[in-house]
Amino acid sequence: MQLLDGKLVAQAVKEQLKVKTADRVSQNKKRPHLAAILIGNNGASETYVASKVKSCEEVGFTSTLIRLEESITENELIFKLNELNEDFDVDGILVQLPLPRHISEQKVIETIFPTKDVDGFHPESVGRMVQGLPTYFPATPYGILLLLEHYKIETKGKHAVVIGRSNIVGRPISILLNRNDYPGNCTVTVCHSHTPDLAAVCLQADIIVAALGKPLFLKADMVKEGAVVVDVGITRVEDPSKKSGFSIKGDVDFDAVAPKCSYITPVPGGVGPMTIAALMMNTFKACEAKD
Repeated sequence: MQLLDGKLVAQAVKEQLKVKTADRVSQNKKRPHLAAILIGNNGASETYVASKVKSCEEVGFTSTLIRLEESITENELIFKLNELNEDFDVDGILVQLPLPRHISEQKVIETIFPTKDVDGFHPESVGRMVQGLPTYFPATPYGILLLLEHYKIETKGKHAVVIGRSNIVGRPISILLNRNDYPGNCTVTVCHSHTPDLAAVCLQADIIVAALGKPLFLKADMVKEGAVVVDVGITRVEDPSKKSGFSIKGDVDFDAVAPKCSYITPVPGGVGPMTIAALMMNTFKACEAKD
């Protein structure tokens, strides 16, 4: 069993971007610029955004963090997004989710120009992805592809089972693993809460992507020997033994499943760092597209 070390691979991606960014600047080309909007004071969102801003600094990007009150109206947020859309210096825009209930997530996603949609959520970005056209892939699925690529994991002709069908991870990774490219060319089965005998389906899988948000859901008796397991889950679980009072758990029962795997991602330190690395890649590409 080998760990798919997201921290190590993310660092390698960021080192490459750092060199490329320095090269751009030395040629008097534009420095990549990511603008992030954070609404309210959600603890997890604060942590994610801080990581993204720090990563921008590490690779030499410009970053702008815009903090807005939770009481901001939808129209005020849309106005702010349009300002960023029209700002030539801003290459990528991300709005940290979740949003307050009175703001439509879909409306916000659709307001961001597709050329600045480095989260890859805009319907145009998704449509282009489905058709195999150049676009920005959603950051978490893109991060998974970068991880598989780094470890040179064979995907062609393999059976991949994706557990979960969210627009953020499950659905897009199922499309990307199915595309005629590397990593890709898998036969993909998407499982969800209505899939009968899910364990039997998982036992057929060469690659499993667990992205359903239920801690320790995937057990050892659901995984065949030698499978590659990618755990996208990240849930806070009460743990009195920890100073913080909680532990971070993935969707995979790691201790039981890992011995059966050829490769497996840890939680934390697997897919999470890769999501941010992929976001940096998308931002760099959005900047390059302006050359």
